[in-house]
Amino acid sequence: MSASRPEDAFTLVELLVVIAIIGVLASLLLPALGKAKAKALGIVCLNNQRQMGLAWLLYADDHQDRIPPNQPRARFRQSTWVQGWLNYTRPVSDNTNTIYLQEGLLGPYVNGLGPWRCPSDKSLSLHGGQWRPRVRSTAMNNWLNPNEPFQRGFRTFRKTSEMVAPAPHEIWVFLDEREDRINNGYFIVDMRGFSPNKPTLYHLGDLPGSYHNGAGALTFADGHAITHSWEDARTKPPIVRGQSLLLSTGSKNNPDVAWLQAHTTRPLAKRR
Repeated sequence: MSASRPEDAFTLVELLVVIAIIGVLASLLLPALGKAKAKALGIVCLNNQRQMGLAWLLYADDHQDRIPPNQPRARFRQSTWVQGWLNYTRPVSDNTNTIYLQEGLLGPYVNGLGPWRCPSDKSLSLHGGQWRPRVRSTAMNNWLNPNEPFQRGFRTFRKTSEMVAPAPHEIWVFLDEREDRINNGYFIVDMRGFSPNKPTLYHLGDLPGSYHNGAGALTFADGHAITHSWEDARTKPPIVRGQSLLLSTGSKNNPDVAWLQAHTTRPLAKRR
């Protein structure tokens, strides 16, 4: 006499149907979860930029309106807003050196280490056989209190009170730079070709991060922060792991360069 099948047991076909339904549901839910996670990381990144902007304003308030210096090759931690030279292809100590963040001029004004790095920047550096996250992705506008002008003929700002054209709400201070391009804290906006009316041949000195669906966060001199979408493919080329991005090339009619220039500085007034 053969054993009868329990009434509450599943057949193989029924199990396969259940597995198929679960697979379909997962395929529908995972993209939505991925988008939700990306949006959450974008919010964290924007908040990081706000914290960096607040630190910058507090520093100026404590130093008679003078903004923190931005020296690309500073020899001492107390001579610039942040020291250190990151490297994308070699595991240099600056990649993971948090002392440079904490003991630079802005260190006392920044709450912890989180604001210094975009949460979507996953770049690592190999030290002692272990992969460690790099400490910084944020960089500062190179026209804000450098040790010398990057290019002649354009305004270099030393104090917030000097920000008349553009006004503080139009001048970006911090942004997240691409992992394959960032080195020091000095983000170069090349002003060659600047024209408020007609785009010409622009030059790419550095490139912003576009970790958030082609967008990146920036903070401005009045303290507000935005997430800005970069439009041109030349502004967001694919990242090649372990390969630094070399720039200073022409980028004709690039609207992203035009936007950065318009929110960076202006030509000096001509003497009569």
